[in-house]
Amino acid sequence: MDAAPGPRVSRPVAICDNRVMKVIVTGAGGLVGSHVSRELSSRGHPATPLTRPSSRTSPGSIVWDPHAGRLDPAALEGHDAVVHLAGESISSGRWSAERKRRILESRVKGTTLLSETLARVPNGPKVLVSASAIGYYGDRGADRLDENAAPGHDFLAEVCQRWEAATRPAAEAGVRVVRLRFGIILSPDGGALPKLLTPFKLGAGGVIGNGRQYMSWIDINDIVGLIVHALSTPGLDGPVNAVAPSPVTNAVFTKVLGRVLSRPTFFPLPAFAARLLLGEMADALLLSSQNVSPVRATASGYAFRFNDLESSLRHQLENPAR
Repeated sequence: MDAAPGPRVSRPVAICDNRVMKVIVTGAGGLVGSHVSRELSSRGHPATPLTRPSSRTSPGSIVWDPHAGRLDPAALEGHDAVVHLAGESISSGRWSAERKRRILESRVKGTTLLSETLARVPNGPKVLVSASAIGYYGDRGADRLDENAAPGHDFLAEVCQRWEAATRPAAEAGVRVVRLRFGIILSPDGGALPKLLTPFKLGAGGVIGNGRQYMSWIDINDIVGLIVHALSTPGLDGPVNAVAPSPVTNAVFTKVLGRVLSRPTFFPLPAFAARLLLGEMADALLLSSQNVSPVRATASGYAFRFNDLESSLRHQLENPAR
């Protein structure tokens, strides 16, 4: 049974035997980064943003420039960990050749710079929690996928493989590296869910394609919880699937979302129409199937707050305070 809803992840969760941990966060202004920074700060662990020169900086933030390869190693000293979430959005527009280049380079260049810099800082962070995605696995139908499953061969699979490989310099230098493979994050504040809500609220929601593709989802509270768990679990490293234990097909997701919103779900989006609208991105984000299992997360002791899709959706959409 899911835990009672609340505005934040469950407490208490100790980080490094209850001592104060100073954490650097990249992508701190994004959906996950803002939630993680707030949660760490609420627990008494200072969260320091790593920001680009063009971004609005706050007092105490560290400036870096991944494209120019600039990150001052001295700025990382005195910190205990890094949560690395920065990267070009994959869903903000059709995938032209230029956008695909930016999606790949924003992840590989930034992660390489961060990882190589961490490897050179003797008194710097000893833990790196780096985002990846279940796109690593490609389109795999109904096959149940744990962290040992082979990678796919499409564009997102290539991005994820190179993204994860870019953390290798830090790992080889003795930094504990956790590569969290994010599933579909459920939050009305950003990500996939707000894009789905509009047609459903207008009564035009329905299955996408044949509806048989698996959607491996995770509540935003459990994403934050897993990041905190990764920071505080010394034996955890390598790839970790950041998904709820109960993935569903698109047909089931559609039915549940319609029920939560009290809206009909009679208007399907055929695969050909999705491809006309979104091009290659439709296959990668809407029509591909990944039936992913969080084996390493549960084996390491993480207890999911939201195992059931309907409880997560109701918590996010019916509870204004969340």
